[in-house]
This record gives sequence, C-alpha cells and structure tokens, in this order.
Amino acid sequence: MLLKAFAATLLALSQISCTSIGVSATSSMAHNSSTSQVYSFGLWGDMPYARNGDTPQRMAALLQNINQSDIAFSMYNGDIKDGSSKCSDDVYTDALKMFNTLVKPIVYLPGDNEWTDCHRLNNGGYDNLERLAHLRRVMIPTMSSLGQQQMPLERQGALGQKFVENVLFTRGAVVFSGLNVPGSNNNLVTDAKDCSDKSARTAQQCDADNAEFLERDAANVQWLARTFQIAKQQAAKGVVLVIQADPGFDLPETEGIDESKAERVRGYQNFMAAVIKQTEQFAGQVLLVHGDTHFFKIDKPVYGPAKMLTNFTRLQTFGSPHLHWVKVTIDPASHNIFQIQPVIVRQP
Repeated sequence: MLLKAFAATLLALSQISCTSIGVSATSSMAHNSSTSQVYSFGLWGDMPYARNGDTPQRMAALLQNINQSDIAFSMYNGDIKDGSSKCSDDVYTDALKMFNTLVKPIVYLPGDNEWTDCHRLNNGGYDNLERLAHLRRVMIPTMSSLGQQQMPLERQGALGQKFVENVLFTRGAVVFSGLNVPGSNNNLVTDAKDCSDKSARTAQQCDADNAEFLERDAANVQWLARTFQIAKQQAAKGVVLVIQADPGFDLPETEGIDESKAERVRGYQNFMAAVIKQTEQFAGQVLLVHGDTHFFKIDKPVYGPAKMLTNFTRLQTFGSPHLHWVKVTIDPASHNIFQIQPVIVRQP
C-alpha cells in the first residue's frame, strides 16, 4: 500500500518519541482558556489517492512540511483513500500509521471514501455500516488525538461506539468541533436507483443506511448545540467546525439556482440549518471547514449572493492531486480572528 512506504519514511525523518498529554478534555479547556493566545493549526484531507498518483514520495514531502511547521496541531477532514479502491482492513491501519508519523497532535475525522462508499462494487462491495463500525474501532484507538504528541479531546461516544468520532476541544479563544458529516449525501439513500447504482447493497441495507443517517444527523445537531453552548459559556471569540462533505453551498455564478436545495445534498439540509441558526445567535466568528471538492476556497456563501451572514466563513481545503495544506493563525486581538494561509508544498 502507498501509506506503508511513506509512513516508514516519515517515522525515520522525525525520530521523535511519543508523548501523551495525560489530562482530561475538561482540564485542557481550562488550561487553554487564555483569550490572548496567538497560535496556528493545520488543515488537510482527501489524500492520498492512488488513482491520482499520490506516490509515497509526494505524501512524504507533504507530511515532512507539516512536521517542520510551527503549528500547534492539525485536523484531517476525511478521505484516507480514493473512491474507487477497496475498503480493505489495511487501508485503515496504514492511515493510522501515517497519522502517527506527525509530531504534533492530529485530529482525524471520517470521509465518505472510507465508509459511506464502501458498498460500491469497485470498493469491494462491503457493508458500509460494518466499515463504519470498523473505522470507529481501528481509527480511533484513544479518547485523545492521534500523533506523536497527543492532545486531550472530548468525544461524543465511548471508544468503539457510535459517534466516538465527533470531537470537541478548546484552545485559547476558539472552540473546535469535528463531526462525522461525510460526502455522498451524508449516507442518505434517496430512492431505489440510488440504492442499487454500482452497488452491492440490498434494499434492507439501504433502509439501514437511512436509519443510520437519521440517528447520526440528530447526534450531529446535538453536538453542534453543545459546541456553541460551550463557546458562549467561555465567551469564545471563534468557533471552528470541521466536516468532510461539501454540503452544496449556493454559488453567486449560478444566481437563481440554490445548490443547497438539490436532491444530491438533501442529507445536509437539517445540519446546515442548525449551523446557520447557531451562527446567527453567536457573537463571534464561525469558520466551517470541509473537503470533498478538492479545490482550495474561502468565501462567505451564506445566505447567498444578495445577503451575507457576515460572521460565517467557509474554508474548503486542498485535496488530491493537490497535495498541499492550509495554515490558520488565531489572533484574538484581530477582528478577523481567523488568518488563513494556503501552504503549497514543493513536490519531488
């Protein structure tokens, strides 16, 4: 596998001993409560994709670049493989090895390619809910972050259980929340054709997928409410929300067509309505981070071309074959608390 080769390469480069910060998530929030703290964190995801030629050497360059930066931690917003390859067990263990070559803490959030899409014939025709359960057991071995230095996190579920992938933590003036909101319409099956298209799923499995969607969507909305409750209690100046899916933001160049209402993104409408409502009631800035579309973008797509929700910003991260990352600096003294910088990695 691609990941095995560059995991060994990066481990040799770093030679840093594994250190765990042995405190609870609650005490971490108290420890990081200074609102004057300036720091940076990284964002990346949707890589490596074997079909795009993301070689071990190219990935090693990216990971080494992240390791040599001054960030406090990074967050990976899903898709540890491409959407046309097998969801075999080694994909997850290899990704875990890759994440643990990073010196600083890394927070992993799931994408559609490692569970939602595993029912596809070219993914091996797996039961995608079994793959989700497998991901929760293997990819999340600790309540803390991954990485050689670990960071305490609050998780919505217990280890190996539902919603353990949803995370929450505070650093300085900002509350961070990661949620399992993947591509492929958030695992919502819209009709019989959607169920069977290029898929090994049965009708019963599609019914189970829709039940899973409803339960997780409700849990995500609850986690979102907790995130903003904590942000208000701490008088936070910012909230960062990290998901994998592009939820279908409306674009000015298609005025008159609201992409967020399209059938292919119906699975995000309830969640995004909750995001907008919470943002409207929050005095600080909100940064929603997602991948899925693979093109770096910053904009203010809510509510639409004619009216803007001024304290809401969307950041779309790079993705394969663009093996780069995004650095965000938090400056509580600035009105623009989120200072965003694309980091272009020179490839071998």
